[in-house]
Amino acid sequence: MPTRSGEPLADRLADQLRRAGADEVRHAADLDELAALVDAATHPVLVTGADLVAHTAVLRHLATSPVGPTVALVLTDPPGDGRTAVREERGQVVEAGPPEALDGGATGVFGGALRVGVDHLPALAAAARAATAGVVPAGAPSAAAPPVAGPAVDRLFAGLTGLGTLTFAQRVRLLVAHRVGDPAGLAAAEAAVAAVDEDRAELRLSVKERDDFFTTFFVSTWSPYVTKASAKLGLGPTAVTMISVAFAVAAAVLFGTGGRLALVAGAVLLYLGFVLDCVDGQLARYTRHFSAWGGWLDTMADRAKEYVVYAGLGYGATQAGFRYGWALAIAAITLQTVRHMTDTWYGVLHDEAARRPKAVGTAGGGIGDKLNAASNRVQADTGSLSYWLKRTVVFPIGERWALIAITVALFGPLVSLYAVLGWGVLAFAYTGALRTLRARWMRVPVLDTVDASLHRDDGPLAARFPVARRPGPLTLAVLAALPAAIMLLVALRGGDAAPPPRWTLLLALAGLLLAGGGARARHDGPLDWLVPAALRAGEYLFAIAVGVVGDVPAWLIFGYVFVLTLHHYDLTARLEKRQSAPPLHGGTLGWEGRSVLLAVAAIVGFAGIGMATLGTYLLVVFVGSVALAWVVLPARAARASAGLVGAGGRSPG
Repeated sequence: MPTRSGEPLADRLADQLRRAGADEVRHAADLDELAALVDAATHPVLVTGADLVAHTAVLRHLATSPVGPTVALVLTDPPGDGRTAVREERGQVVEAGPPEALDGGATGVFGGALRVGVDHLPALAAAARAATAGVVPAGAPSAAAPPVAGPAVDRLFAGLTGLGTLTFAQRVRLLVAHRVGDPAGLAAAEAAVAAVDEDRAELRLSVKERDDFFTTFFVSTWSPYVTKASAKLGLGPTAVTMISVAFAVAAAVLFGTGGRLALVAGAVLLYLGFVLDCVDGQLARYTRHFSAWGGWLDTMADRAKEYVVYAGLGYGATQAGFRYGWALAIAAITLQTVRHMTDTWYGVLHDEAARRPKAVGTAGGGIGDKLNAASNRVQADTGSLSYWLKRTVVFPIGERWALIAITVALFGPLVSLYAVLGWGVLAFAYTGALRTLRARWMRVPVLDTVDASLHRDDGPLAARFPVARRPGPLTLAVLAALPAAIMLLVALRGGDAAPPPRWTLLLALAGLLLAGGGARARHDGPLDWLVPAALRAGEYLFAIAVGVVGDVPAWLIFGYVFVLTLHHYDLTARLEKRQSAPPLHGGTLGWEGRSVLLAVAAIVGFAGIGMATLGTYLLVVFVGSVALAWVVLPARAARASAGLVGAGGRSPG
């Protein structure tokens, strides 16, 4: 069909694909030819039908989407003849086929375009050949329906989904994308595209569609202007992230300094730092500059900034005359890290449940089913009081930074720490109870789908422990944390009395090492996603107990726990970004190795020296691992690739 400019729609699409970032555009006459092209491809492939009318930004967003290697365009248009309907959960396409085959569960319609990652190219070629032959692709479930009749790109997508390829959905918001079948539809779609200011829409799209209350109403109302200015100045997302870190560090210093003017100035800097923390992500989305390094750095910087602020509050409260200022800061960093671990693994649990929908739910419903339905209703009721309460009660980062800024400016560091701990405990209890009930209903084992030893952070000692299949890895991890927790409670209740004798650390260590019995056990229980968080709690509590018994300065205990959090957030950031283990992970000794070294140092009377030495060593390993992962190894791979090309070979990139 000719467009209003006279050129064929397919030619205009080809030009748009080039402007969206495609290195090479090829027209495939049929799916067999497409399969041959895919067989030879060494880069991600963007496939579109010849009936798509859309803003170029829609194709650019599809080509650069950071959510996963394979992404499909999903529209809200009514499905036309032969078009593939889609059912998605948590942004993942879990089913695709004729609308009647989805039993009314369709959430959208395939938009006729998809990006396929390198690892999924063999599946794409297999789906193309199977669609040509009109058969179920080899490797698809035996119950899978044959590819749908209709446009080739729809049959291709249905076959790819039938093979179980993890595909994420790319929705169109504010911009325009339609599939057309006749000149009238083409004219209407072109008019709709022309009616939208593409750049203005992209700037608005840089703001998350759903965010927390404070961010939505007190940051995102004006942060796009900062995003636009940053883009004009040539600042990248990483530069904005580092400026945000500088603001947070300056705020922490002012909180430690004390004095009303310093506290108010620190609160203002903290707020501005959070605005920039939002801007770095908005800038990445606006400019489409995504990278694995940027995503990792953003995650790590968010946590580091927050914990540096806790340190400033702890120091400020201590300087103001409160004896336990650092203790409150240590409690805050421990609580928040354990909460983040549960947040991360609950998200992984939900993603795995979405990929295995048949494993979710029970025939008779139950409390988990009712909670799930209630949660979905609230989430769908965007903007309602219940919606905002649900998003706020969990104490997200925007609310945490707002609470700190307000309370420290009005009342000082001590009240701020109490407020953070109080709301944090309530949020942890609320989310923990509801998530436990829902997870028991879902019954999806998740740790067994990844390297459980890596994410448990087991070391060489744990690998040699005998397997304890009963009472299970979660129960063992929870029981392991109790001796150190009891020791801390006794020490705190003792006030000015002497701390427990050093030999009692052997009892706490023996209890902690109980968790090693679950290192090689199966983690297939409905609640075993909580094991990493329980192990973090056990290790942190034991380290704090060593510090108390060994009379280690509170600031040093905080610093040691802070280094541990960097190591553990590195693991979760890699999990979320689907990256491999840190290069020097073996040198971190595991939770049990670190705990044994601390206990030995404390028992022989060198708790402070031991904690400082081990913390410094772990920090050096962390920095070395970061340098290897993001600088040395990529440079080495680039040189190797250049060598292959220079020798007349073909670059594998």
